[in-house]
Amino acid sequence: MLLEKGDVMKEQIRAIGIDDAPFEFSDDDVLVIGTVIRAPNYLEGVLSTRIEIDGTDATEKLVEMVNGSKFKDQAKVIFIDGAAFGGFNLVDLEELNKKTGIPCISVSRKRPDFERIKKAMKKHFEKWEKKFKQIKKGKIYEIETLDKPIYIQKVGSDIRTVRRLLETFTLLGRIPEPIRLSHIIASGVVKGESRGKA
Repeated sequence: MLLEKGDVMKEQIRAIGIDDAPFEFSDDDVLVIGTVIRAPNYLEGVLSTRIEIDGTDATEKLVEMVNGSKFKDQAKVIFIDGAAFGGFNLVDLEELNKKTGIPCISVSRKRPDFERIKKAMKKHFEKWEKKFKQIKKGKIYEIETLDKPIYIQKVGSDIRTVRRLLETFTLLGRIPEPIRLSHIIASGVVKGESRGKA
């Protein structure tokens, strides 16, 4: 069970934030970075793995990355940037939560446009139905921020605790610091300089 808000700062809980690097669809795979952040913004470690572009190994690789880390037992939440990495290599939040034992939250700036996603999947995948069913799985919550809302999916934690975690780990803007730092590092490694927003 996660700590109450007043205890979050006292105990300085840790989060893992995960994002992928920029890539080309002609690439075979993409770098994925995880940052380990002690609340609210102290960087304690960096993890990395690689996943196939438009593949099916994202969940498996993230499980291996987290479970193989010395930080695993300290982490109280995993934040991921959206539902997919490397194009349409989808992350199964339920499986990630089940195999790591850590609550998982995906965070997006925009509400998913499922009709647009379906068209893209039909265009790129012969067997698109399974991917589309997976990406629609799970309730989407709209969370108000001081700026525009964000959209999240969650597994392993109640929405009240999720709101507290988002508040604890978000310093500026809408995106939690663990995801923002993973984006900056991943982009900087691949491009030589960080670009864009998580």
